[in-house]
Amino acid sequence: MTTQTGSDGADTMAGTVEEQMRGTRNLFSVKRVFGESYYAEGKTIIPVASIAGGAGGGAGEDAGDDESGRGFGSGYGIRATPVGVYEISEGSVEWKPAVDVNRMIRGGQVLTAIIAVCLTLVVLSRSR
Repeated sequence: MTTQTGSDGADTMAGTVEEQMRGTRNLFSVKRVFGESYYAEGKTIIPVASIAGGAGGGAGEDAGDDESGRGFGSGYGIRATPVGVYEISEGSVEWKPAVDVNRMIRGGQVLTAIIAVCLTLVVLSRSR
């Protein structure tokens, strides 16, 4: 861990947080969205992904007269989800979306639960 020393001689951790954030810049670039193209079966394939992420950092200071305290923390997270591919062949470009079967199943489960609740409410209101 590196620290910067301020003009008053106190260690600051701003330099360390800055270094951490600088190292994550390449994670959030267009190269992560559009993958390396490759050639297969007479077509050029370009994979596409949806990228989301965030970062945060912290610092610390002395705890008081009796104790000497320091602190530092940083972290980041990134999520990449396949969206589809571009297929290029014979001068034409075609978009092929990725199908997320798990998302479709979850959506069906939520819809089924909503229908079950609505039907239960209808039956209860008619029985009164």
